[in-house]
Amino acid sequence: MRSGTDGGVKPGVGGGGKPVRVTLAHVAAEARVDRAVVSRVVNNDPSLNIRPETRERVLAAVAALGYRPNVAARSLRTARAHMFGLFIPDFANPVYAEIIKGAEAAAAALSYVLVTGSAAGAGLGGYMDLLGQGRIDGLLLAGAEGESGLIEQLDRATVPWIMLNRRSPSVKRYVVLDDERAARLAVEHLVGLGHRRVAHLAGPDGADTALRRRAGYSMAMSAAGLPEGQVVAADYTPAGGAAAMAELLAAPDPPTAVFVANVASAIGAMEAVRAAGLEIPRQISMVAVHDLDLASYLAPPLTTVRMPLAELGRRGVALLGSLKPEESVEEVLDGPIELIVRRSTAPPHGT
Repeated sequence: MRSGTDGGVKPGVGGGGKPVRVTLAHVAAEARVDRAVVSRVVNNDPSLNIRPETRERVLAAVAALGYRPNVAARSLRTARAHMFGLFIPDFANPVYAEIIKGAEAAAAALSYVLVTGSAAGAGLGGYMDLLGQGRIDGLLLAGAEGESGLIEQLDRATVPWIMLNRRSPSVKRYVVLDDERAARLAVEHLVGLGHRRVAHLAGPDGADTALRRRAGYSMAMSAAGLPEGQVVAADYTPAGGAAAMAELLAAPDPPTAVFVANVASAIGAMEAVRAAGLEIPRQISMVAVHDLDLASYLAPPLTTVRMPLAELGRRGVALLGSLKPEESVEEVLDGPIELIVRRSTAPPHGT
C-alpha cells in the first residue's frame, strides 16, 4: 500500500507489522466519496455543497481510520498555517480549562492545531506577531483588557478574530454566554428559598462578564420586589473572593445569602465564612456561576449555575473556520444553562 504525501499513521495495518500512513484516498474509500470531497471537508471549504449526511460520513471515516493531515505539507499547498490561537487571561482560572477543551476538540475536527497562551505568559504581543507573520489562521481573544491599539492591529490582520466570553463597546465580533440569565437563575433560587438579604460578590470592576452578571442580579432582585443588597467587586480568584466575602460579613446587617460571580471566587468566599466562625448554609447560603467537578467536593458541596463552557470554545473555533476576516458576528450562545443544587444553599435559619 503506497503512502500519500499527507496523512496520519494508522499502526498495525500494513504487511510485516509496519505502520501504514492513512491518506485521503483511504478515507475516501471508507466514506464512499471522491478524494477531492474528503480534502474539501477536512479543509473546511465553505464553497463545498454536499448533503449533511455525506459530510457526517466523511468525518466518521476520518475518526474511524485515525486520519491526521500533514500540517506542514498542507500549509505549503494552501498558504495556511492550519493553526488557531486562543488567548486567555490566566491558566490558573479553572473555567478556562473547559473552554480550551471544547476549542481543542473543534480545532481537531477541522484538522487544525490550537495554540493557547495567557496574559500571565508572553502576553498578547506574541500572538499579534504570529498574526502578522501568517503563522496562525485566526485568533480567539478571551482576555486583553487595556491593550492599547489592539482593535486597530486586529483589523489590519488578514485572518478572522473573535472576542470570546467578553464584549467591547467598539467591537462587533464576539460570542458570549448568557451571563444575565445565569445570574437571574442563581438569585431566583436564593429568593425562592426565602432569602431577602441577598448580597452579590461581583467580578472585577469593568470586566464584561462581571457587568452582565451584575445586571442579572439587579434584574432578579427587582423582579422579586427586593432592594439590592451589598455589592463588592473581586477578581476571579480564591484570594479575591475571600477578601470580598470578609467585607460583606463585616457589614452592619450582613446578608443571609450571597450570589458569587465566579466559582473560583466562591472557593475563597467559603473559606472566609468558615474563618468568621459561621456555617454554610445554616447561617449563610451561597451560589456561584460556573459548575466544575471540584464544586461537588467542597465542604459543603457548592450550588452552582452550569454554563456551556466547552460549547463556547467549540463555537468560537467553528466561527473562525467559517468567517471571513471582515465579517462581524454578535452572538449570545444559545446553550443549556442549569442550576445545580447542592448543600451550600438552604432556607434562612429560623424560617
